[in-house]
Formats: sequence, structure tokens, C-alpha cells
Amino acid sequence: MVSPPTKAAARPSGKTRGVHRSVEESVLYLVIIAGLPAGLGLFALSWGQPYSFEVRWTITTIVVMVWIGAATVAYQMVQRVLFLQANLLGALREGDYSIRGTGAKQGSGVGLVMAEINALGDTLQRQRTEAVESTALLTSVMGAIDVAVFALDPDQRLVLVNPAGERLMGQTAPKLLGRAAEELKLARCLDGETPRLLDRPFGPESGRLELRRSTFRRDGRPHHLLVFADLSRALREEEQQAWQRIVRVLSHEINNSLTPIKSIAHSIKRMLSRVPDLPRAGEIQDGLNLIETRSGALGRFLRAYAQLARLPKPQTRDVQVTALVHRVAELENRLPVKVKSTEEFEISADPDQLEQLLINIIRNAVDATLEAGAGGNVAIDWKQVDGGLQVMIDDEGPGLPDTSNLFVPFFTTKPTGSGIGLALSRQIAEAHGGTLSLENRTDTRGCRATLRLPI
Repeated sequence: MVSPPTKAAARPSGKTRGVHRSVEESVLYLVIIAGLPAGLGLFALSWGQPYSFEVRWTITTIVVMVWIGAATVAYQMVQRVLFLQANLLGALREGDYSIRGTGAKQGSGVGLVMAEINALGDTLQRQRTEAVESTALLTSVMGAIDVAVFALDPDQRLVLVNPAGERLMGQTAPKLLGRAAEELKLARCLDGETPRLLDRPFGPESGRLELRRSTFRRDGRPHHLLVFADLSRALREEEQQAWQRIVRVLSHEINNSLTPIKSIAHSIKRMLSRVPDLPRAGEIQDGLNLIETRSGALGRFLRAYAQLARLPKPQTRDVQVTALVHRVAELENRLPVKVKSTEEFEISADPDQLEQLLINIIRNAVDATLEAGAGGNVAIDWKQVDGGLQVMIDDEGPGLPDTSNLFVPFFTTKPTGSGIGLALSRQIAEAHGGTLSLENRTDTRGCRATLRLPI
């Protein structure tokens, strides 16, 4: 057995290193060298016979031409095979996996090389198909999950964000990608223990977020992965279900008592009206009237609360925003509602529920403006923001002293309020995939209600 050459032997010095030749050149030289003995023999035989000079030169020319032609053909055959293999490999390198090599004899060296290249093409094509399908699946999952995902490169610049992250930031991906973590207020999320809870430091809304952080490598470089779970909506849904259960229990129990009380009071009032000369009959009738009236009012009060527990799913259809807003604005007759925008938008929504939402908000805005006096105004405006519809209702009332309990059922600052208007309005907005928020205005006194809906 011949041992493999050492490194020193494998790398000759510059003085002894030979000239490198291509495979086809080597084949050409080998064919010429292999035919040299036969050519010399024929040349000697032809010149050793008693032929004329012309015949000898003719034989010599024919032998040399056949000899050189065979060498040239061998050179071209090898070159053609190598070029074909190079083209196949080049196509694979460029990502074209549909080209295959054919025509080689099975079992030959060229046939084996072609078979391996074709098998490599099949493998790469299958892997690319799997990669495309996996990428499509990952994209679908990233778009479907209600968890915000952000990926940042080693320079702390955003390189990936999913649709939930866009909603969390209140901006589209083209406006977010490439921006620094410090600019997006994500820098402090890259340090500290995880998982942990934090108040939302970015985006148009407030709430509680759960942060999880990990790292991954891309192109050999470490990247940061931030995952935010919005706990606010989940907590609101649990809170809403709790209120709905409470409302159902209270409505059932109180109505069971109110109905007979109202009925008995009405019956006693009729019975007493038939008794002549009853002492203090007027006072008794007034008391029974009060019992009957307050029983009816309490029943209506409970039925209003029951709307929170019986809000149906939206029956969506195409809705023209301009017509809807003008129709709602005309329903308010205590104070003119100024409609600012003229942009035409069409959204998919339940017009009845959306109309009820706007009625509640406009009614609150008018109440606040009338409370402040001094001829305040109420205005409604809308525009497209980051691929969604944003409706703003501005009033010129005293503003909001405290925003923490605004959407809590049963909480109200009005003497005759029921405390379900805002809670019901936010429930309608979220059922449509949108949000509802209230904040004090910064340009002047008053409050602004902002409704965001997907287009």
C-alpha cells in the first residue's frame, strides 16, 4: 500500500513546481503520446518501402491528420462533458433545480457523475420546497398569533415584526423596520430578568404586557428576540365575563322580587280606591305609587345592565362611514355636532352596533360640553391611520379627572347615569377587532374619544 503524501511533498517549492494543466489538455497530450509509437512505426514502414516520394508524404500526412484529429476529438469530448457538468452545477448554485443531465451511459464514470448531480438537484429542490412551505407556515403562524414578536440585529435595529407587533406599536412594518431599539423604546427590554410584567412603554394605548426574551443566530451573528403578550385585553375579557355573571344573577334575583312587589302595589292601590272614606288615603296612594314607580325604574335599570351580558356577535356587512356618521350626528338635537371630514371609507362592520357605540360617545361628549357651558362645541372627524380607520370625537367639556375607572361597568360620574355606556361601547369596538380610548385634549380643554377600526 502506498502511503499518502506528506504536506511537504504535496506542496512543492516554487523552483520545482510544474505547470498546471487542465484535464482536457492532459487528455490531449496523453492521446498524442499514446499514438506516437504507432505513428513513428507507420512512418518508418512507409519510408522503408520502395514507394515514390509523393506516396510516402501522402501516407505520412494521412497518419498525422488522423492522429491529431483523434486527439482533438478526445479533447472536445472531455471538454464537452466537463462543461455540461459545470453548467449543471452552476444552475444548482443559481437556484435552478429543474435542469437535469441525460445521455450518459449507465455505469460509466460520466454516468455516475451525472446521476449524483441529478440526485443533488432533486435533494435541493425538495429542501427548497420544504423551506418555502415552512416559511409560509411560519408566516401564517406569526400573523395569526395575538403575541407581538420583534427581532433586532446585533446593532439593536429592528429586522422583523409580526402583525401583532404592528398593532402594538400602532405603525406598519415599513415604518418600523430598520429603526433603533432606543427610538422604538425597546432598549430597556433588552436587559433585565424575563419573563416579567411591565407597563406598555410604546404604542397608542396603555396596558400591561408580559415580556419574554431570547436570542438566535442569523448569518452567524447573534440577534435578540422580544415577545410581548398583551394582558390587558385578556384581563378585560375575564373582567367582562365576571360582570356578565354578576348581572345575570342580580337581574334574575332582583326581578323575581320586583315583579311581585310591583304587582302587589298595583293591586293594593286598586283595592284601596274602592274603599270610601279611607283615612289618609292620599298618603297611602302616594306611597303605593312610589313603590310601583321605583320598582319599574329599577327593572328598567337592570334591563339596561343586562345589555352587557347579551351583546350578540357583530353581523358584519359593508358600511359607508360618511353616511353612518352623518346619521348619528343628526340624532343629537341638544347641540349641533360638527362633522369635519369628507373622506369616503367603507368598512366591514355591524352598522347597528357601531351606530350605538357612536351614539353613546356623542351623547357623553354633548353632556360634558353642556356641563361646562360657555357655548362649547362637539366635533367628529375621521382619517386613515396605518391601514385602519381612526374616528375622533372631541368635546369642550371640563375634561377627565380620572381615567382609571372609565370603562368599569356600573361606574358613572353623572347623577342619572347607568355606568354601562362606555363599557358597552368598548365591548362593541373590541368585537369588531378595534379599540376605544379616551384622553384629555392637549390643544384646548375637553376630552377626545378615539375609535380605531380595521378597514
